Amino acid sequence: MYKLVAIDLDGTMLNSYGMVEEETKKDLKYSMSKGAKIIIASGRPIGSIKTIAKEIGCDEYFIAGNGSVIYDLKRDEIIYKKYMSKEKVLEIIKLCEENSISYNVYTDKTILATSLKYNVLYYHKENLKKEESKRTNILLVENMYKYIDEMEEENFLKITICDSTQVIFQSIMKKLKQIQNIQVLDISHMSRKVIKQGTEEVPIEYFYTEITSDEVDKWYAIENLIEKLGIKKEEVMAIGDNINDKMMIEKAGMGISMKGSEPSVENVSNYVTEGNNENGVGKALKKFI
Repeated sequence: MYKLVAIDLDGTMLNSYGMVEEETKKDLKYSMSKGAKIIIASGRPIGSIKTIAKEIGCDEYFIAGNGSVIYDLKRDEIIYKKYMSKEKVLEIIKLCEENSISYNVYTDKTILATSLKYNVLYYHKENLKKEESKRTNILLVENMYKYIDEMEEENFLKITICDSTQVIFQSIMKKLKQIQNIQVLDISHMSRKVIKQGTEEVPIEYFYTEITSDEVDKWYAIENLIEKLGIKKEEVMAIGDNINDKMMIEKAGMGISMKGSEPSVENVSNYVTEGNNENGVGKALKKFI
């Protein structure tokens, strides 16, 4: 029996439009009724995940910022955190500004961006379909370096860097890897998402990476949580599709990748389920829970 199931959001539980399908919700609820603890393990900030967790009835814990935070929903508080330092965030912002590349800074409450592009545009379009209290907080900042430098709070989860041109993106990746004490995800494929504009479906495609403090990973957060809960790693199931899901899929008792996942993630998984538009999460739960 798998006592804890950690599930990624984008590309996994959410379909291409950023929604949890009704069939998936039913499968999640049934699995919880059988005694499995379902937790979201995502790179998104706290507010964005909290909304989805409440929507699907997962009211105990979730992991945000790729493992930077564990949030206790019942107590409405952070119970584990590993933030980036302000100095490191400013160093990366300076590098991005000097190379004219798009980036966003995720705090535990807000996504800070200089423009509505790439992943932030996707979240913005997602927000338009939600009531105000359930939206992902996005704040557009004109001078990011100055804004961050003057911030009193320093709860930085991660930085996302995006570009539609592979050559430019690979150039910034080389420079990022020279910075010490950070974790840089080596994502080799483009992110492909879809937004609706009127009756048209518009694809959003870009290369991206995510940067966190060193030694941050979804699996490390899961290890911390299962120790508190008295659950063995053999009793953990993990479902995901991307590089930031690789360790939890590899280390869990049952690691499941989505159809079309990053190849290195699929290679370490125990089982490949259907894609995120075919209720792959629900089908995996039916098979193993």
